[in-house]
Amino acid sequence: MRDGVCSNFSVLSVFLLVLFLCLHESHCSLPSYMKGSVLMDKSSDAFLPEISPSGAPQPFLPLLAPSPLTPFTTNSTIPKLSGLCSLNFSAGESMISMTSIDCWAVFASVLANVICCPQLEATLHILIGQSSKDTNLLALNGTLAKHCLSDVEQILVSQGASDKLHQICSIHPSSLTEGSCPVKDVNEFESFVDSTKLLSACEQIDLVKECCNQICQNAILEAARTIALKAYELLSVDPPHALPEHSTRVDDCKNIVLRWLASKLSPGRAKGVLRGLSNCNVNKVCPLVFPDTRHVAKGCGNGTSNQTACCSSMERYVSHLQKQSLITNLQALDCAASLGMKLQKANITRNIYNLCRITLKDFSLQAVGQESGCLLPSLPSDATLDKSSGISFICDLNDNIPAPWPSSSQLPASSCNKTVKIPALPAVASAQSGKQGFFLHVLSFAFSCVLSCLDAKEN
Repeated sequence: MRDGVCSNFSVLSVFLLVLFLCLHESHCSLPSYMKGSVLMDKSSDAFLPEISPSGAPQPFLPLLAPSPLTPFTTNSTIPKLSGLCSLNFSAGESMISMTSIDCWAVFASVLANVICCPQLEATLHILIGQSSKDTNLLALNGTLAKHCLSDVEQILVSQGASDKLHQICSIHPSSLTEGSCPVKDVNEFESFVDSTKLLSACEQIDLVKECCNQICQNAILEAARTIALKAYELLSVDPPHALPEHSTRVDDCKNIVLRWLASKLSPGRAKGVLRGLSNCNVNKVCPLVFPDTRHVAKGCGNGTSNQTACCSSMERYVSHLQKQSLITNLQALDCAASLGMKLQKANITRNIYNLCRITLKDFSLQAVGQESGCLLPSLPSDATLDKSSGISFICDLNDNIPAPWPSSSQLPASSCNKTVKIPALPAVASAQSGKQGFFLHVLSFAFSCVLSCLDAKEN
């Protein structure tokens, strides 16, 4: 599917065709991808989202996920709770419900890096932060952390979330403790940190500009470093001589700072801040694993002039990337740059992205049997639940932005240069915008989903 053109097959015919392909070809499998903390202190974003050259953002299309041949049901169950967790679940009820949708069982692994895991981590910070109003503590002890994490998982699974979130998102009971941070008491925290300055910098962030100007991120880092120093005062140790322990301690103290912020903001406002900060880190890292490039080097090396052979080997290589995960448009930029530099090191100097018409969408998960990759928006987004149609999430299927080939004049990734124009706030396609839609059912080994293809014709 290119430029919004969809083939008009019947639901049953397409389902049976894709089922046949998936049972006979191994390329239908969907491995999970690299994971890690989404709130780590890393360099700035490579690019800022910007309105596309036409001035009119291309529509982002929803990807829907009901069962292919049966009505969609939530199948909620009653969770088995320990009764030993001190967290105030009612204070974060809306956050938990949103997390269960963002981490829906059939999509959790492919949405983990961008939607599910950032939302889960934000929920845990908010639950602990809100509970600190009663406990005066910004962390749980090891025993409580074990019970509370289990209870949170039980509640999420009962509402339809994956039962493997601790694996998918690398969440452990220690994630709810203070770790190596020496401060967890609210009063003690506020005695060390300029809380007015911190709250002013972070109570409302600019989702587009924060990733480069880092106003809130710098305030969080300053506060984390301040409370981390207490440990060295107690031990009479100079922090520079305690690395890498100091770096780990600062990271643990960042979690304390985030929970304090979550205690001072409403759950909704806190979610916006935490998800915005996490997306700064998500968008600056390519989550794909690149296979060996020797076959592309053989087909496209500087001594090779056969364009057909070159593009054929390049397409086969890219097809391996398309089985890994859904990524954002900014992640796709980073992936394109990373692969381009890898190919250049393999003695490929000509722009084979242009030669073989490689676009940013070619780096993301593809609709089975189609020629369309789904790019998630660079700004924080959530999945939505409609009991009549299922789970949906915003997905760009229209913008065929050419993948940029890296050059020697290209500035480092930390420069935040706006070298590629990507819609910052794409409009969601709808019937009101003069589009017509139908459902194309596709199955990919472990789950099925319905791709909402919208006609490109306007009334």
